[in-house]
Amino acid sequence: MNKHFATLALLASAFSGLAQADDSAIQQSLKKLGLNQTEISPSPLPGFKTVLSESGVLYVTDDGKHMIQGPLYDVSGKQPVNVTNQLLDKKVEALVPEMIVYKAPKEQHVLTVFTDITCGYCHKLHEQMADYNALGITVRYLAFPREGLNGQIEPAMKAIWCSADRNKAFDEAMKGNAPKMAAPDSCKIDIAQHYKLGVLFGIQGTPAMLTDTGMMIPGYQSPQELKQVLDNQKRGG
Repeated sequence: MNKHFATLALLASAFSGLAQADDSAIQQSLKKLGLNQTEISPSPLPGFKTVLSESGVLYVTDDGKHMIQGPLYDVSGKQPVNVTNQLLDKKVEALVPEMIVYKAPKEQHVLTVFTDITCGYCHKLHEQMADYNALGITVRYLAFPREGLNGQIEPAMKAIWCSADRNKAFDEAMKGNAPKMAAPDSCKIDIAQHYKLGVLFGIQGTPAMLTDTGMMIPGYQSPQELKQVLDNQKRGG
């Protein structure tokens, strides 16, 4: 029995060493591309690893020699499922405490919207918030300053997210009123985490709307149009 356990231990050690070697090869390839901030995890694709990077989600072969970028879909069921977006669900939920939420009284759908306070269609969406809510759509905002983290908008959006009343500060910003208070030094909210999550989803513009089924809808949708899309998703149509 002891010999059996010893053999299993040796096998486990060998597989562990192989996995580390594979990850090392992947890391070397990523560094050549200038990708240093990465997170490597198993992939549903045989012979590949999933890599979360500052350039988005990558799927890299175990030997680090080949990679593909873009969403991975599972087409085994009735409807295609975006596996890449599902992978990011945990990161979305980790940011729920930082979201600015407009909850529908009779909630049927939850929409996570990456927004920019200088985006015209983001303003249009927010002006119709009562209509979205009336249709059972809860809207949760994350910040995605389109200029990037070094642009002029990021500090203003951080000030909103760090306000004592985020919803009020956001409402005012969407009316064109600049945030009145600078973000306090004690504020622990890091807008960079919102932005980096948006990059992982492949977002290039705002608004970008993530549905509760994992589908990303780029651009503005009117309340009625959006309700129809969300209802069809829920029905699997």
